[in-house]
Amino acid sequence: MIALSIAAVLAVFLLYTSIAGGGTPSVKPSELAGHQGNVSLVGQVIGRPVGDANEEGLRFRLRDVKGAARTAVPVVYRGSVPDLFAPGRDLVVEGELRNGVFVATPGTMVTKCPSKYTAIKPSAP
Repeated sequence: MIALSIAAVLAVFLLYTSIAGGGTPSVKPSELAGHQGNVSLVGQVIGRPVGDANEEGLRFRLRDVKGAARTAVPVVYRGSVPDLFAPGRDLVVEGELRNGVFVATPGTMVTKCPSKYTAIKPSAP
């Protein structure tokens, strides 16, 4: 009886957290200044990345996906880099803002495929 009660409470908790979210907040570079702690940063890589992802860290800048470059945030990332990482690519990375630089959590970089998010053009009749 006790085990069934614990299982029921756990099931309700899992259902609640999956519906309510409760995860890391997702922000754009232009919204980052007002957030404290760990966030998920969504943006587009601009400029040429420098460094390497293992030792001193890969350094690049992210701007809002359809925003102005003046709102770019410097990012330092250590960890595995997806094959599709390149300037102009949209990506998501988790971490926190420290002294004006977004310090990413290793292993959290995920690139987005731009063709997946563009509208399909209808063919001419």
